[in-house]
Parts: sequence; C-alpha cells; structure tokens
Amino acid sequence: MKRKRFFKIALITSVIIVSILTIWANAIVTNSTKSFITDDTVNVVYNQVGLLLGTSKNLKNGNKNDFFFNRIDATVQLFKSGKIKNIIISGDNSHTNYNEPLDMKVELVRNGIPDSVIYLDYAGFRTLDAVVRAKEIFGQSSYIVISQKFHNERAVYLARKYGINAYGYNAKEVTAYKGFKTKLRELFARDKMFLDLMFRVKPKFLGERIILR
Repeated sequence: MKRKRFFKIALITSVIIVSILTIWANAIVTNSTKSFITDDTVNVVYNQVGLLLGTSKNLKNGNKNDFFFNRIDATVQLFKSGKIKNIIISGDNSHTNYNEPLDMKVELVRNGIPDSVIYLDYAGFRTLDAVVRAKEIFGQSSYIVISQKFHNERAVYLARKYGINAYGYNAKEVTAYKGFKTKLRELFARDKMFLDLMFRVKPKFLGERIILR
C-alpha cells in the first residue's frame, strides 16, 4: 500500500515538474525571439540566404500537408520580394521514397523560383541539424528561417545559441484542428532543445563544405 502511494506521489510530482519546465521553456523561447521574427515581408531585412525547413508534402492519409504548401508560399513571397538571393532547403531524406528537400524544390521551381538558386540539404533530420548545418556545411552565419511561427521561434532561438545571426519569416498557420498534434509536439520539442543545448549536441552528419554561388 505504501509503495503504491509512493509511486502515485512520484508520478504526480514528475508531471508537475515537467509541466513547469515546459511552460518555462516555451516562455523563454517565445519572448527571446519576438524581435527576430515577422510575418510581413516589409519588416524583413535582406539576407543572402533563406533556410526553408522541410516537412512532408502529404499527410499519412494521403491529403496534402498545409504546413508544406504554406512554407512554399512564404518562400516564394520572400524571394520575389527581393529579400533573399539563395534558398537552402533542409529536410529528411532518410528513406528512398521520402525526400522532403526534393519535393520542396519541385514546388518552388513550379512557382517560378530558378533552379540555380536552390541548394538541398538532405541531412536536416531535425531542426538542430538544419540550423547548424546551414552554418557548418553551407558557410552561412546569417540567414532567414522559413517555417510556421511556432517552429521559427525554436529554430531562431537554437540558431542564435549556436552563434548564428538568424531571423524568421513566418509561413501561414494551418487550422487549429489540423495543426493540433504538431503544435502539441512542439511544446515538448522545446524541452528537448534545452537538453541539446546543455549537452552541445551536434548534427547527426556534417561533411564537406558547399559553396553558394
């Protein structure tokens, strides 16, 4: 009986601690990045590179992924407004039939972005990999991250902790219903981010430098 009560108290205490840490982590990230993120191209200062963060083109049920297409639209807006010169697409290509960077490139070209200004990073498995590799592999110490606001906040915060002068341009959000699971995961992704920062976690892969034209 005492053991059962002990585990119950321990579980409740753990939930409270995790909840407090999650609230703290989210407050820190959101408040620290307010001045670096915008959803208006007028407020964007020119940068040579836009870092487009990858996601899947389609959902598991086969429907189109609004996160994907809204990020494409935001990248096109940023490029055509003259705010960026080159685009690095960083995403997951861990399986033969799954290629986030290539899928995004196809959509960008379809929307009038020249093939010559697009660079693909196939090892952007996580946000940490994407932001650090943009510096270590593509030589960019300053860039504009392109994703939804909640993702940009974490990416920009993370990039700046790694000494990168990062800004964020927000893609249009999806409906609350469609984006619920993704945003819920984001809460705990920020907890994980602080652990990564604490232990100075490095990208899964690095490699040879790629020079942007």
